[in-house]
Amino acid sequence: MGDLARAFREEPMITITLHCVHCRSKDLVRNGQAPNGKQKYTCRSCGRHSRENPTPNAYSVGEREEILRAYQERSSLRGLQRTFGVARNTVTAWIKKSG
Repeated sequence: MGDLARAFREEPMITITLHCVHCRSKDLVRNGQAPNGKQKYTCRSCGRHSRENPTPNAYSVGEREEILRAYQERSSLRGLQRTFGVARNTVTAWIKKSG
């Protein structure tokens, strides 16, 4: 028996079962990769899309508050974009949500 065959027999394959984050179904199919390299999935039951280990928000609450304080101190949207590296549309959405 060859070394390659012996290596495959000794290490069992690990199977991970994923569930849809929306409907908890096990009927997921792979659907490409996100720009950050994470696997994307589509649920065949509900038709919604999700990512492998999704992050809830890209910016922490502290970072948002700091950026919004800078905006309230009359910094321009383009200036915030240059300083903090956050998109103008993102800051605009935060401003609309905060009222």
